[in-house]
Formats: sequence, structure tokens, C-alpha cells
Amino acid sequence: MEHKHSEKKMNVRLKIWRQEGPKTPGKFEEFSLSDILTDMSFLEMLDVLNEKLIHEGKRPVEYESDCREGICGTCSLMISGQAHGPNRGATTCQLYMRSFDNNELITIEPWRAKSFPVIRDLVTDRSSFDRIISAGGYVSVKTGPHADANAILVAKDLSDRAMDAAACIGCGACVAACPNASASLFTSAKITQFALLPQGHPERSRRAIRMVDQMDKEGFGSCSNLQECEAACPKKISIQNITIMKQEYLKAAIAADFRAGMGSADGGA
Repeated sequence: MEHKHSEKKMNVRLKIWRQEGPKTPGKFEEFSLSDILTDMSFLEMLDVLNEKLIHEGKRPVEYESDCREGICGTCSLMISGQAHGPNRGATTCQLYMRSFDNNELITIEPWRAKSFPVIRDLVTDRSSFDRIISAGGYVSVKTGPHADANAILVAKDLSDRAMDAAACIGCGACVAACPNASASLFTSAKITQFALLPQGHPERSRRAIRMVDQMDKEGFGSCSNLQECEAACPKKISIQNITIMKQEYLKAAIAADFRAGMGSADGGA
């Protein structure tokens, strides 16, 4: 006897932020969809909405997405007051409609931070993160043949912690969730990633100072240890990295002051 598979469907009510551009005022608009599959991803649901709007001759909702596999970090939305939605350890593209109730009103907003200005609707400019990385989030090496993988031995616990920090995808959920709009979790993950590995040691001090100073220059707020960033992070980056960042910055600043003092003493002599 054959059994027909019945797909569960639901009705959705949406309250979405619409804004024509960075310098224009925005407002919420409400939409409704019916017969949405509960196994549909959140972004697929938005695709259905946009198809409906285009068919009606209306402007579709602007939002970002790329890999849709929880890797790239572009699908950054504030969903009913939570960065990436109600599921922990997941990006927006990994969120499914079965996480919501039938006829539930879902509010969708862009990241709310001065350093992430709105471009249009739900799309924000997160190039401030790129500038923090450009300030020092890399290792400079000369071109040439690659060294053997075991040429520099790294302790297992250090490599594991470095890999955990490197898991950051730069989505900005930490900034959006933080009441201060701090980028400390993002910046600290990038600093820690290299600070724990011998390959990152030659530029260690310069990296810490440049990246933290750039973070402050971009206008991000200060960390007040509320841990909202860790709770919102889809890759579960630990706030212990913020402690490491502060230690790295303090040591680098003290060393810079010491070198400046020695230079003054030599000049005076």
C-alpha cells in the first residue's frame, strides 16, 4: 500500500524594514504569505515573497545571501529581535520555517549599528570589518616554495584554539547583538587566531595595536562583558578571545612605550 507524503504548510506574517537608501528615512511594511512549506529555509521564504512582489509589479525586498551553507556570513538579519533568528549556533540561511508558529508575526530588520550603515532595506555596509582586517589581520610572508606542514610543530591545544577562533565568518551578529555595538568579539577572534600560532608571532604586537585602533576608529562601542555577542555568534566564538586581545594590546602598548623611552634616553645621551 502506498502512502502519500504530506508536506506541512503554514501561513506567515512579515514585518520588514524598508529603506530606499542610506540617507532616506525607513519604515516597516507588513506582508503575508500562505502555504509556505515548514521545511523551507528562511531565505527561500524571502525568495517566495520577492517573487510575489515582482509578480505584483512591486519592488522586491533587498537582502544579502551567497553560499547559503552557513559559511560566508552575508545572510545577516535581525529576526524578531535576535541576530540570525531564534536558533543558536546557526546563520540565517540555516534557519527553517519550522522554527516559527503558524501565523506568527516575524519582524525582520537589518543590523542596527552606526558602523554598519544601511545601504537598502536589509542590506548593510560592513566594510568596516574589512578595514579592521586590512589593518593587521594577516601574516606577511615572502613568496617561494611552501614549507612542509610539520616544519613548525604546534601544540594540539593551541592549534585547536586557533582553529576555533578562525571559525569566525565576520557576519557581524556580535555587533548587532551587543547593546554597545562592540566589534570586540570579531576583532579578538582575528587577533587570537594568529597570536596562538608561531607563524603569527613576528607581527604580533603590530597586529594587536593596529587592529584594535582601527576598530575604535570605525566607531564601534566598547565591550562591557554582557556576553550577548557570544550568545548570538553562529560559530559560537568564545569571549575568552576578548581577554586574549586585551592582553595582546596591553603587552604591545607597554613594549612600544618602552622602546619610545629607550629612544628618548639614547637621544638625550
